[in-house]
Amino acid sequence: LSGGMKRRVLVAQALVHKPPVIILDEPTAGVDVELRQTLWDFIKQLNQDGHTIVLTTHYLEEAETLCNRVAMLKEGKIVALDSTQNLIGKMAVGKSIRLRLLPDTLPSTLQPLQISHNDGIYELRIENYAQVESILSSLRAANCQILEMHLQQPDLEDVFVSIMTESGNPSK
Repeated sequence: LSGGMKRRVLVAQALVHKPPVIILDEPTAGVDVELRQTLWDFIKQLNQDGHTIVLTTHYLEEAETLCNRVAMLKEGKIVALDSTQNLIGKMAVGKSIRLRLLPDTLPSTLQPLQISHNDGIYELRIENYAQVESILSSLRAANCQILEMHLQQPDLEDVFVSIMTESGNPSK
């Protein structure tokens, strides 16, 4: 049997008795992208079928995709434990919008929001998505054409890096 097949057989054997809690220790470590997607779908289905799943993973994208609640460990201690949404929502570094404009000039009304201007891309800090509307209307009023627009928001990786580099109490 291939590694992927062996893993599937082991998981199938474990599920015969319909356990209420399933512990998966790095279930997708070392598998290709296609098998990872298949396993993700399988894990989601198990969860929808009423199984509680405890999943350990080094893949933050996996944790963000699959988990309702995330615990982060640092030196063997839990330094964060919350819903994925709350962890991301608490990030001090918030949302931003990236714009490529024609002409390549930011209207003065938007300059207080500017974080950076690199390679023709303006990055503006936004507190909430409702602000996007006022940014667009300022650009319209200044006859700026939007060539490119991209909304950025923190993800679980940003949370992880922030928590792991904090020196003080992580729950402040």
